[in-house]
Amino acid sequence: MSIVEDDAEISSALALLLQSFPEVEHISTHGDSESFINAFDSLLPDVVIMDIELPGMNGIECVRELKLHHPATQFMMCTVFEEDDKLFESLCAGATGYLLKNSSPEKLCEALKEIFNGGSPMSPQIARKVVARFTQQLPNSEIAVLSEREREILALLSKGLRYKEIAAQVFVSTETVRKHARNIYEKLQVNSRTEALNKVYGTRV
Repeated sequence: MSIVEDDAEISSALALLLQSFPEVEHISTHGDSESFINAFDSLLPDVVIMDIELPGMNGIECVRELKLHHPATQFMMCTVFEEDDKLFESLCAGATGYLLKNSSPEKLCEALKEIFNGGSPMSPQIARKVVARFTQQLPNSEIAVLSEREREILALLSKGLRYKEIAAQVFVSTETVRKHARNIYEKLQVNSRTEALNKVYGTRV
């Protein structure tokens, strides 16, 4: 586990929080992208908490460079930025999650547990931006038969989230998400998540 953060106080607080996680065996901290890249091969962290605004190379550029050679490493951006361009640039670079620094310690703990379990944690306001962007880009010919909620569920499915994770983000039960998914498959005349995404997004998923 690695933390790339130039604010020493924030870095220390994150490291202290991570010490309570049984999944974390070793924690390294870095104040800039360059030193982290130089140390990466000796560390090979499973998860990285990455700031965006760093001295020298920014966090997005760092993620983009490392993700090319280490696709299994999960990067979670932890930043003050909630602008659309920073968010989508981070996700396109390969970030798995995106949290705002004003998130509570409880939310941060939940996010870390989620990313360790294969999820894609995001602050609620960030998740809404992602859903809005995906739904805006869906071809009208394919989504005309879907309700607004079904479009939202499909957008979250496209991120690879599990039913339980989607339920937590849209504040419904897991069974309700499962019912929505079945309705989506029936309306699109497909039999699986993959078929649904391929039909709607084509090669973009």
